[in-house]
Amino acid sequence: MGDPNPRTTVRPSGTVTFLFTDIEGSTRLAQEHPQEMPALLARHNDILQKSIETHHGFVIRIVGDSFSAAFDTARDALSAALEAQRTLQTEAWSPAPIRVRMGIHTGPAHAVQAKDDLQGAAYEGYATLALTQRVMSAGHGGQILLSQTTHDLVREALPNGTDLRDMGERRLKDIVRPEHIYQVTAPDLLSEFPPLKTLDTVRHNLPAQLTSFIGREGEIVEALDLLSSTRILTFIGPGGTGKTRLSLQVAAEQVPVFKDGVWLIELAQLADSTYVLSTIASTFQLREHQGLPLIDTVTDYLRGKQLLLVLDNCEHLIETCARLSERFLHACPKLKILTSSREALGIAGETVYRVPSLSLPADFQALQDAGNLTHELMRYEAPRLFTERARKANPQFTLTSDNAAYVTQVCERLDGIPLAIELAAARVKLFTPRQIAERLDDRFKLLTGGSRTALPRQQTLRALIDWSYHTLNGTEQEVLRQLAVFSGGWTFEAAEAVAGEMEAMEGLSGLVNKSLVNVEEKEGESPTEASYRYRYLETIRQYAMEKLLESGEAVNARDRHLAHFMDYARRAEEKFGTPQRPLWVNRLEIEHDNLRSALDWAVEHHPESALQMVASLATFWLSRRYMTEGCKWCQAAISRAEALSTADLDRTRAQRARAYSALAMLSINRGEHPAGQSAAWKGVALARQLDDPLQLARALHFLGMSSAFSGDETLAFDSLHESEALFRQIGDKDELA
Repeated sequence: MGDPNPRTTVRPSGTVTFLFTDIEGSTRLAQEHPQEMPALLARHNDILQKSIETHHGFVIRIVGDSFSAAFDTARDALSAALEAQRTLQTEAWSPAPIRVRMGIHTGPAHAVQAKDDLQGAAYEGYATLALTQRVMSAGHGGQILLSQTTHDLVREALPNGTDLRDMGERRLKDIVRPEHIYQVTAPDLLSEFPPLKTLDTVRHNLPAQLTSFIGREGEIVEALDLLSSTRILTFIGPGGTGKTRLSLQVAAEQVPVFKDGVWLIELAQLADSTYVLSTIASTFQLREHQGLPLIDTVTDYLRGKQLLLVLDNCEHLIETCARLSERFLHACPKLKILTSSREALGIAGETVYRVPSLSLPADFQALQDAGNLTHELMRYEAPRLFTERARKANPQFTLTSDNAAYVTQVCERLDGIPLAIELAAARVKLFTPRQIAERLDDRFKLLTGGSRTALPRQQTLRALIDWSYHTLNGTEQEVLRQLAVFSGGWTFEAAEAVAGEMEAMEGLSGLVNKSLVNVEEKEGESPTEASYRYRYLETIRQYAMEKLLESGEAVNARDRHLAHFMDYARRAEEKFGTPQRPLWVNRLEIEHDNLRSALDWAVEHHPESALQMVASLATFWLSRRYMTEGCKWCQAAISRAEALSTADLDRTRAQRARAYSALAMLSINRGEHPAGQSAAWKGVALARQLDDPLQLARALHFLGMSSAFSGDETLAFDSLHESEALFRQIGDKDELA
């Protein structure tokens, strides 16, 4: 067909603005109006061709009902789109209207020679072209959408009467980073459209599920109905019944309902109730401010939000979750809360929903007699879950009339508990369904005197995990136990530090393959690398910890865990005065639960190590506004150390001096100036005893700051002047600055 735009001789190149268009529902139109469609399409093409040429554009390709055009300037592209839409929307289309969606994006691209005449023209610049296509595809017929780059180029010189409506950051298919999208509005154009067709139309932090959600259709309907008429809904049930997965599925269904999003707060890894509030705050990127309690900051943020808060695994923090939920619900009228726990929160207005086990056939023999056994069996959730997860573990697995009875038997004896069924299904790499059922007989002692005696669900789940544990080799068992010391996941390097290099390599690989450890791929610290993090399901972690305690290895494992994270904190502290500080602060944030666990162990068993850790972590706590928590750890470490013998007190004098300085710094930044001054005084006294000019200078600095805030000008000036002199004496320019 030749060049579709022969009048243009120099195509835009370098930084190019592209306009992509297509007709919404063109396939349906062609099917419903086959006789009229060629004429409709020809008129559509004339309108677009004229508008593009009038505004100095270059048509680079026409494929069916889709146009691609290139412009030297973003303003020309916008003007062409506006003119085309005005003509398209005033045209007397018959017998059906033509609605065209348009997307405009600006980016690097270079014109190249087309391979043949059918291509019209060609451009190199895949990322730019792909993003333009995705921006257009997010829209609806009659809508013009702009990328952030194009918006920035045209916003100061918009055509008369034109405005740009902020549609927010959106995730587009196959585009790695979210893109900010804007809709073009004008008085004579359509302005109201359905939500954009993007991957996430509202904000949320729900994790992507890597496996399909089996069944639970009835439970989801019931839960959604309950949530529509209550402010707080709690899923209860024993471990392994799928409370978390059901709550995530229900939450996902609610994403379009809540204007300000659906937000998951994972509590399973928290060992102390004092971390619940800071975890919620961190989810919303809220930080503690001087003189303002964190609970007030979080409540004020949530007060006007139409938001669903999902608190997952509350049972070990039940009182704190109940107290915070009650406060939020009273203060935030548009807020709803969805929780999962082994018991109800017990607050006013709470609706409780007990999560049942997966469905099982009441009479297997009747199914068998009815014929088409495998088809009928897949109507039930428990055997369907076993079959799908077994196929994941062993792609050759098939549910047959020969193994259907054993699959059903396994599901029945595991009481339809999802986690138990998934763990059993993972064993099909080693055993047939019949062998699994036989081992359940031997291991669990479920048959007594010829009749089946059901154990409590939690005991049944424990029995299954116990059986899985005994199928591991010695190294895998040891590593399973050792890794229980981690909280909130771990890296391979951390596993090596606790379990040993070769043991971690062999044992962790086996545990991952046997579905006892989950692997999460995280975004790396550079574009070319990926980061892997390992995590137990909480039920597995609790079981592994009990095995660790029974083995007598717990003290050594906790000591190695402490040593690793002490070194990690020390290395981070060394980088705080360098451009790598943000990187290391982020790393410490990821490992915060492990740092807490290590500190808890150190305070109780290794006071000197606790003093070293709080000194190393003080800057991190300050950077991420964990001042209250940091002060708590400093006070705990100091109190524990000062209860030691006189000899130990002398040995820890230097560490206590640093810990007092850390406490002073954090107290001052909390607005607790008397506490900061008291800590600084003690740090000064210890530093003078040690004859340590650097530590003395730092302690004097905090003494001066706290005294200034407290109104003691004389002490403030004296302390700061002495601190300055000491820093000059030792030549520490960073501290002096």
